[in-house]
Amino acid sequence: MYSTLFGLHSGLRYIVLLLLAVALFLALVGLFGKKPYSEMNRKVNLFAMISTHTQFLVGLILYFFSPMVNYSNMAEAMSNATTRYWTVEHSVMMLFSIVLITIGHSRSKKAKDAVNKHRAIALYYGLAVLVILVAIYQSGRPILGN
Repeated sequence: MYSTLFGLHSGLRYIVLLLLAVALFLALVGLFGKKPYSEMNRKVNLFAMISTHTQFLVGLILYFFSPMVNYSNMAEAMSNATTRYWTVEHSVMMLFSIVLITIGHSRSKKAKDAVNKHRAIALYYGLAVLVILVAIYQSGRPILGN
């Protein structure tokens, strides 16, 4: 079960990163190019948010099967940098990025004009991508590749 969940979680990251990159690119083009906020923008932003929530759900399930996580003895987990990363830091950073993406999507929906819609996506999705890339980098795993 662990290897299946790990493979799914590892594979979904490419979809998440691709959708976030496209959403961020479209938001920046829309913001600096004074473009209208289109239905395509809305759908890309929504699919990016859904993919990150799905990835987080798979990661949460994986958390309870992973041999890298030690939630039964937190004192021991905190004393080992690798175990601490997988037990606490990775999940907290990813939860923070999910919160940023959700806030950005919500603010974009509530904004009245295209500039503010694009700005909300660019700011919040951009910060979330930064947090995600830092979390992946800290894991010691490549951002792209196996």
